[in-house]
Amino acid sequence: MQNIPQKIVQGKYLRHKKNFPHVWCPGCSNGIVLGAIIRAMAKLEWKRSNTAMVSGIGCSSRMPVYVDLNTLHSLHGRAIAYATGMKLYKPQMNVMVVTGDGDATAIGGNHLIHAARRNIDITVVLINNYIYGMTGGQYSPTTPTGDKATTTPYGNLDPTFDICKLAMGAGATFVARSSAYHAIEANNFIRKGFEHKGFSLVEIISACPVIYGRLNKKGSPADMMRSMKKNVIPQKSYDKLDEKQRNGKMIRGILQDIDKPEYCEVYDELVQSLQNKKGNK
Repeated sequence: MQNIPQKIVQGKYLRHKKNFPHVWCPGCSNGIVLGAIIRAMAKLEWKRSNTAMVSGIGCSSRMPVYVDLNTLHSLHGRAIAYATGMKLYKPQMNVMVVTGDGDATAIGGNHLIHAARRNIDITVVLINNYIYGMTGGQYSPTTPTGDKATTTPYGNLDPTFDICKLAMGAGATFVARSSAYHAIEANNFIRKGFEHKGFSLVEIISACPVIYGRLNKKGSPADMMRSMKKNVIPQKSYDKLDEKQRNGKMIRGILQDIDKPEYCEVYDELVQSLQNKKGNK
């Protein structure tokens, strides 16, 4: 399907009578990511009845409210655990998780690494805005060292970690990163994550102008988008920079795309082999 009319995408996948206009702050990137997700579903012609969106707690985790799919707004940090259960019960269902940097990598970090390790066929769309936006402005594992949050008013002392490297190290078979500025690319990466057989993580660098931006004097929403354009760069561009020039830069692109046995299929094979042994007896 090419050049899908916007009205078709909106009409098919959005709950028009549910809380529009949305609850997100002016300048928030979550709407851009929502658009990328529903366009990816439309491109693949996914049926709503066979698609599930799961979220935890946070700004990004309000997204299931707006989509006309099977949806689950779950506990803080537990979205991937719920999604794992759904996928094992209905392996034929398309299951995605929409989460944030705090929800997925702090309280939910254990579930993230073990879902990646198992290589279960779910797609995690992780919106990284460097802060806990909805729950009070606390710092997260991705808040840049030295930046402020409500819980680090004098600057964050903690070193950060790279979410994509974490996922790859844990065993994720598809890992990609883009930004809300690079919306078309983000849409394509999400679609490829949906198509991939195995655990997929797509990190989208996003803007939180009202909490993170104001606390750290990042300027207007437009300024934060320009910062993404400048600092979230392709691998080839990153490789050309020296160590000093790489400070503050992030690589975008498909960082890993490999084939490994998928967990639900391996699990089903075990069940079938045990049933066959029992039948023989």
